[in-house]
Amino acid sequence: MPVPTAVPTTFNATGYLVGRHVDAGDGARTAVVSNTRTLTYAELDEEVRRVAAGLRELGVRSEERVLMCMVDEIELFTAILGAMYLGAVAVPCSTMLTGGELGKLIADSRTRVVLGSVEFADTVRAAVEQAPDVETVVLTDEWERLRGAGLAERPYATWEDSPALWLYTSGTTGMPKAAMHRHTDIRFVAENYGQRVLGIAPHDRCLSVAKLFFAYGIGNSMFFPLSVGAAALLEAARPTPQLVAARAMTEHATLLFGTPSFWGPLLAADVPRDAFATVRQGVSAGEALPARMLEGMREQFGVEVLDGIGSTEMLHIFISNRPGQARPSSSGIPVPGYEVEIRDELGAVIDTDGTPGELYVRGDSAAVGYWCRAETSRKVFLGEWTRTGDTYVRNSDGTYTCLGRFNDMIKAGGIWVTPSEVEDRLLEHPDVAEAVVVAVPDSDELDKPVACVVPMPGRHVDEGDLIQWCREELAAFKRPRAVVELAELPKTATGKIRRNVLRDLVRSPGVTGEPVAAPAEAAAP
Repeated sequence: MPVPTAVPTTFNATGYLVGRHVDAGDGARTAVVSNTRTLTYAELDEEVRRVAAGLRELGVRSEERVLMCMVDEIELFTAILGAMYLGAVAVPCSTMLTGGELGKLIADSRTRVVLGSVEFADTVRAAVEQAPDVETVVLTDEWERLRGAGLAERPYATWEDSPALWLYTSGTTGMPKAAMHRHTDIRFVAENYGQRVLGIAPHDRCLSVAKLFFAYGIGNSMFFPLSVGAAALLEAARPTPQLVAARAMTEHATLLFGTPSFWGPLLAADVPRDAFATVRQGVSAGEALPARMLEGMREQFGVEVLDGIGSTEMLHIFISNRPGQARPSSSGIPVPGYEVEIRDELGAVIDTDGTPGELYVRGDSAAVGYWCRAETSRKVFLGEWTRTGDTYVRNSDGTYTCLGRFNDMIKAGGIWVTPSEVEDRLLEHPDVAEAVVVAVPDSDELDKPVACVVPMPGRHVDEGDLIQWCREELAAFKRPRAVVELAELPKTATGKIRRNVLRDLVRSPGVTGEPVAAPAEAAAP
């Protein structure tokens, strides 16, 4: 006898994030505050239903992709929610892409409708020229086209496993690809990290450096606050330390989400010490948080920053420190609902504390795979487990520490060197603002550690002094063989260091014997 198949459970993430608060009588609560408008939950519900009706009028069907290249404003916020309300798939994309780069994503996603901010009109127009499937482009200066079709009556009856959101990522394998997430993934990360780790509550006001087109950013600025009836604070502009500090003060932010590439400049900026007086908790992800930044935020602004690791593939953070227990140089412990393992290059589980290996994670927020990337999906999504591509060790107290990307380890003189260990030591020097250590081959094609550093404002670094600084606390073989001073480090759109660019930048004759002068523009992202 065949086993009866269970009927899928109906669940629409937009109803969970918005509609249920209105139904519960909380429609008057503030839902989202942007640079131009503030919406209550009742007003947000109406705007979402208008956008959903407008998309339907344009012919968008359930499970069809709607791609967006937009700033963090009400229009993007309601477009993401409106697409999901309609049962379609929201595809927010980076506003940092060129027309050619964006065009590849539009063509890859097979979208017929593209939404864009007027600020990126030229980029969007150049992009759609490469995407023959596109039939309609709506920019924010003609947004009324999406608001004139009335109100969608009810959320589409999606299932928990229905597609809701695609996020393009270079992830663990280089070329951009869409990680496909379900409606239930959104609830899972909101309840397990947002509520069970951060303790987010209706009174909270969330301010994020990462934008909505990032997995990290959309969790911070949409999934977490809306899951409990709290307020999202959107910032359309580039998040400079001064701008974020001003928004935090003006809007009384209580949760501040950043990255190491933000915390470092913030600590070096001329920002009032009481700028974050209302912030009860800071959060960091993207890369391992240096101990100097953790301690600096606590001492300078009185803000405890919780370091954690997440990924686009898992939708948000799955290992994190806990409030009141932030441990320097540690990502913390697994978030409720997740399990992690450290495995060797053959995939065998490493049970010994202090032995490095690749981090694997298991949890119900994992993407179902990459769109039209079967071979890559099979390498990353292994049954219930997902490979992260990160090198980790488990500490004796049960916490986990990041040692960098799995392929970033350096073998110097036949001995493995962990870049993050050397970087942490360099960051303790008063003249150093940022530091990255990469492997550069010498004349014999043997890899040597080379430090690329950005000095504190108004200062310069001395190569000999920094190398000696490292030797005082580290084994001699771990010391950098050269120091390269840069005006800035090359970074991805998510703020991660582009180590491959740095390796190419400093790979020249004599680099392992003397510092290399590099023009500032060479380090631009």
